[in-house]
Amino acid sequence: MKLLMISLGCDKNLTNTEEMMGLLAKEGYSFTDDEEEADIIVVNSCCFIGDAKEESINTILQMAEHKQSNGGRCKVLAVCGCLAQRYSEEIRKEIEEVDVVIGTSAYEDIVNAINNALNLDETNNSTEDIDGIYLKDISYLPDIKTKRLITTGGHYAYLKIAEGCNKHCTYCIIPSLRGSFRSVPMEKLIEEAKSLASDGVKELILVAQETTLYGVDIYGEKKLHELLYELNKVEGISWIRLLYAYPEEITDELIEAIASCEKVCNYIDMPVQSGSDSVLKRMGRLTTVSDIKNIVFKLRNRIPDICIRTTLITGFPGETDENHRETVDFVDEIGFDRLGVFTYSEEEDTPAFGLPDKISEDVKEQRKEEIMYLQQEIVFDDNEDMVGRELLAFIEGQVSGQDAYVARTYKDAPGVDSYVFIDTNRSLMSGDIVKVIITGANEYDLIGVLADELTE
Repeated sequence: MKLLMISLGCDKNLTNTEEMMGLLAKEGYSFTDDEEEADIIVVNSCCFIGDAKEESINTILQMAEHKQSNGGRCKVLAVCGCLAQRYSEEIRKEIEEVDVVIGTSAYEDIVNAINNALNLDETNNSTEDIDGIYLKDISYLPDIKTKRLITTGGHYAYLKIAEGCNKHCTYCIIPSLRGSFRSVPMEKLIEEAKSLASDGVKELILVAQETTLYGVDIYGEKKLHELLYELNKVEGISWIRLLYAYPEEITDELIEAIASCEKVCNYIDMPVQSGSDSVLKRMGRLTTVSDIKNIVFKLRNRIPDICIRTTLITGFPGETDENHRETVDFVDEIGFDRLGVFTYSEEEDTPAFGLPDKISEDVKEQRKEEIMYLQQEIVFDDNEDMVGRELLAFIEGQVSGQDAYVARTYKDAPGVDSYVFIDTNRSLMSGDIVKVIITGANEYDLIGVLADELTE
């Protein structure tokens, strides 16, 4: 039977999708990217912010309509992930075409759930609590030993090192859906990294709701720096990239590990959310602007060419024009190498839900645009400074119909950052790592040529 898997939301959710696909492939299911060919459709959903929730709901409704109208080809529609955890009963009640709902800690039951829906499994040894709904305690950490199916092209892969979060930022629903922070044992991560490398993966991208607390729950202390040292030894891996490092948890040991490990990219994703102390306090963040500046200074002092990426939220309740100006000045002073901005999304069941002094959507967007315009100027200036430099570049693929390739430097995580476009007649493969000399720049991206071609 053919199965269509739709993965929405973050890269952490994608790792769960890939684990489910591994379990299903082992059971004998094959996969399609065409809903018309699908006997089974699985939507791995997200509901972190309003836009993500809307996308998930619309996708589920589209697949439900397809199931109803495709002449009986689609026999099972399953919904997994955060939206499923948050609204399991509502989904089953309101969308009758949905046969299976699987929560965030129960995705290892995907095979049982689908077999049960198809009446193929008479033993029913799953954790089904209500007809078609599969939930487990959100403090449970699935331990899946089946190799997952990588969907990122095979040359890079996400390595999820922990699940859940203990921070309880006032705007965030994740702890209610994913539970408390639980680290994956180091030996399992090393084993998975070796397996990925043997399958051709060259770049590991470490993810979790928060990577910097890795190890505190099972080892009694932060062990992310030790994990980096161990991953740095894995043969076949060329790049290791670190995402979602909370500034207050970045230690001197971690900075030293990034600086010392040759495979660890001089790159860190460090979400800060605001440049105003009063807004940070209302958000429940554990840092001040001064704290953030100190961490940035430490990082740049020890690793001068480090690329620091961050994210901000505009329009949090009570954010005044003065607070916004503080954030703009903060961004201008720090000069983050990469930056993304979200407008505040009010989510029910969060501490910030119902706070007074709401900001209009127009103002949220205006503030976002102002910060992004400033960031564009910062990146353009930085890109101009890159002209003439020689960098390693990770080939993503060929530009259609042209003698040119799309690549990423150490400064760029896939899907969220910039690219370097390389003009060459040479045949390159995705996953190749080549030396490039930067010859030009625009607002966000770079232009380059292969270093050995320029010197010929």
